[in-house]
Order: sequence, then C-alpha cells, then structure tokens
Amino acid sequence: MTAPVSTPAPVSTPAPVPTATPAPVSVPALASSPVPAVRAVTLDAGGVPLSGLIAEPDGAAGPRSVILAIHGRGMCADYFNGLTDPADSLLTLGARLGHTVLALDRPGYGASAGPLPDGQPLGEQATTLHRALADFARYRPTGAGFFVVAHSDGGKVALHLAAQDAGSALVGLDINGCGWRYAPEARHFPDTLGGGASRLNWGPLRLYAPGTFKASRSLLRPVPAREAAQTATWPLQYPRLAGRITSPVRLTFAEHELWWELDDEAVAAMTGLLTAAPLVAVERLSGAGHNISIGRAARTYHLRALAFLEECLRRAGEAPAGS
Repeated sequence: MTAPVSTPAPVSTPAPVPTATPAPVSVPALASSPVPAVRAVTLDAGGVPLSGLIAEPDGAAGPRSVILAIHGRGMCADYFNGLTDPADSLLTLGARLGHTVLALDRPGYGASAGPLPDGQPLGEQATTLHRALADFARYRPTGAGFFVVAHSDGGKVALHLAAQDAGSALVGLDINGCGWRYAPEARHFPDTLGGGASRLNWGPLRLYAPGTFKASRSLLRPVPAREAAQTATWPLQYPRLAGRITSPVRLTFAEHELWWELDDEAVAAMTGLLTAAPLVAVERLSGAGHNISIGRAARTYHLRALAFLEECLRRAGEAPAGS
C-alpha cells in the first residue's frame, strides 16, 4: 500500500475525560525475587493455534494476574523478551513481580500463519485472542484477571479486545506507540520489513544499545494482507471503539514517536473519546523512540506499566492469588 491516504476529517468529540498519572504505589522488591524461566507456549484459539512465550512467577501461590503482551506490526512475541538485556524485558520483570506474562504471536503470525496465511482484520484478531485467553484460563490460574500491555498495531488490537463484550472483564490496558490520527510522514504507511519505516520506528540511534538493530532483524515478520489492508482505516475505527471501553487505560508516547499526531490537542481528542473508561492516564516517555521495549528506556517503561497494573489492582480490589 503505497498511495497517499487522506486523513479523515475530525469528528465531533465529547468533552475530554480528565487524565491522570496514577500515584506511585508499592510493588514487591525485585532484588529478592528469582529470575524466571521463559518458555514457549501454544494456545488453542477455537481451532487456531497461537504460539508465544510465557514466564510465570516462582512459588505455589499462583499469579497475581496474567499480563497479555501484544506485539506490533511485522513483529512477533519475542519483542517482549529483552532483545539486548532479558533482565529488563516485560516477561522477566512481570514474572518477578508475581504475574504470569503471556506474550502471544498475533493471528497471522507464528504458529497461526499456516492456517491464517492472510491473517485477520484487527477486530477478528481480538476475537481470536479472547478465545486463546479462555483456553488459557481453563487450565491455569489467572489471579485477578487479564491485564493487557500492547505496542503499536498491537495497541489497535488491544482496543478492539477491550471494546468487545468479553473485554469488560479486563483489569486494564497499557498501550504504547498507538495514537489516533497518523502524522503526515506516516500516511503512506512505509513497509517495516522492507526498511522503509526506519526513521518512524527507531528515532535517534542513541536511544538503543549497540547491536540492537542487527539483533532486531530476528523479530521481523511479514505483515499479513488482511491486517495491512486495515491500516488506512484505523482513524475511522478508533472512535467506534473508544466509548465502549470500560477498563482503565494508560497511553504512553515516546519522546521521539513519529507515527502519530501527538500535539496536546490531538492527544486530548483521543482521550476525550474514552468516555466509559474509569481512568485514563497519559505519559510522554523521554529518551525513547517508537520501539520502546527494545530501547534503553525499556526497563523504565515496563516498570511504569507494571505500576499502572498495581493501580488497577488496587482500584478493583485484588483477587486472591491462584483464583
């Protein structure tokens, strides 16, 4: 898809929902917790196999919650496994703080690429993920429930996930690198796998450790056709979803995020549509580019996402571990 796409005209929006950064909360000490093993996992999503990675907390008490990690366009579940430093990965940090972390290859990627060679549209991906989570919950404890951490186009799927009926049970959502309207430079949707999106995806080279760019090639996957076909329609999809989301939402935008329109007015318009969310938080993360979880700011972002999970658990009344 190379032809320029016009940005849809602004829609009428209700008064913005007040946004807030959650107050600091206490979290278990990382120093005393063992480093968890990361293992491969495959879930049955209504006959569709979804592959991925799982890290579980040490001990017999069961997890405090399950974190579902959803990767972005043209990536895979390994995005959350610490490309240059596994100790800073979401899988490792989340499990060390008592949560099961489940990073799945989205429909059309990994094990599902065979049965779904053209992938699925964003809404169908969300339905498939719901089925995978139901399969997971049949056999493993989920603690207080499912909390979603999603990156870029994975954030679009996460918002679909939360807007569906089954999404009302989500503990919360922490989404980074996903806005509403595309920035002018991004409106021709350059190809990530072909290297055309390098400036948009990375930002300044100093934001990443040596060896990151070479290592990141192992994460790249072809973008399924049915997913790619929906890229241009996201600015129309978001307003139809936002008002149906009833879980707390935190949006993080990197200092050097270039895919989206992110001036104060644009961000206020986006958050203003989240009218049913009980809490909407926004953060602009300094020293980071679009691919936050594989940059130098990864640990900072992951710990702040986990702090937001703590806030969501506190607000909901944390269920007993192992439930």
